[in-house]
Amino acid sequence: MNDLHGILFAYGPSPAMRELTQIRNICSMPYGGRYRLVDFSLSNLVNAGVTDVGVIVHSSYQSLLDHMGSGKDWDLSRKRGGLRILPPFGYSDRRIRQEYRGRMDALAGVYSYLKDIKQDYVLLADADLAANLPISEIFEQHLRSEADITAVCSTKIDVDPQDSNFFTADKHGWVTGVASYPFSANGQTSLEVYIMSKDLLMSMVDYAATHNTPSLGEVLLDMRSRVRIATYLHKGYAARIRSVDSYFKHSMDLLDPAVRADLFLPERPIRTKDQSNASTRYGSQVVSTNSLIADGCTIEGTVVNSILARGVRVAKGAKVENCILLQRTDVQEGAVLRCAITDKNVVVSAGQMLMGSSSYPLVIAKDEIV
Repeated sequence: MNDLHGILFAYGPSPAMRELTQIRNICSMPYGGRYRLVDFSLSNLVNAGVTDVGVIVHSSYQSLLDHMGSGKDWDLSRKRGGLRILPPFGYSDRRIRQEYRGRMDALAGVYSYLKDIKQDYVLLADADLAANLPISEIFEQHLRSEADITAVCSTKIDVDPQDSNFFTADKHGWVTGVASYPFSANGQTSLEVYIMSKDLLMSMVDYAATHNTPSLGEVLLDMRSRVRIATYLHKGYAARIRSVDSYFKHSMDLLDPAVRADLFLPERPIRTKDQSNASTRYGSQVVSTNSLIADGCTIEGTVVNSILARGVRVAKGAKVENCILLQRTDVQEGAVLRCAITDKNVVVSAGQMLMGSSSYPLVIAKDEIV
């Protein structure tokens, strides 16, 4: 699909993620044991044949850079085009000294990059969305309908209304109303994935700069009478990660085989960075039930309803239940963990008992010894 260019937003601060995003961008958060959130957006584009992708970042993006690298694992390492990281100041005629206030601010920050896009159409998407989207089908509908903008929506996703845009549409899918960050949900929830022409995108960026409107939703609201917006209703699973609670809930969703089957489709595979770890080693007295355990782990204790990333160690007599353990967490002998999220390189000392709740999971920051 050589006439579509991908722009991913990976810049936003995430205070509701607490300790988990002190050292990283939310889009590089581990998900499902071996993936990162950005993997879904990148894979959706690559599966549709998109070969040029720009990723807009602003701060705390070293972890994201380490993960994506040159884009080789997504077949985006190319002499011309491919994966491009778009940091602040690098592509802007004016210095934006503060955090981007919204997507239009972010697009203005890479204005010269946008002008050089060779494709006629652009897809905009947040990189913190876990969903397997049929981008080819969405793009075909956009061209067939002759819409100015196609917005990908869902009626199933659980989001904070004041952190989302909503569309009401007629029976043919044409938008009749736009609500930007309302107090309550109203209509179809936007997945913040949009397809439009490059020319329209440039005019929207100019409009936003002229009217000091940093939010894409507000620009759509202002321009609705002048552009034809169509919706594409995604009927599959979709999760937007914006807080510790949503991260815990949507991670635990992956323990449901139906959710995994919806997200990880053979015909549209989700790619990630290849680390070539050894197989996980299980001891003779292990109890492991309803859990996702990545490669490179050593399991000698009990693991129930949990998700373990690469290199995790659960020692003899240790119990892990309803937990998410990130890379190289070490749960020592006799320790008990329930409803907890451990960041990378955490050590839970022998005999310790740490318990959170499903509504407020305990979070242990990177490199902590408890």
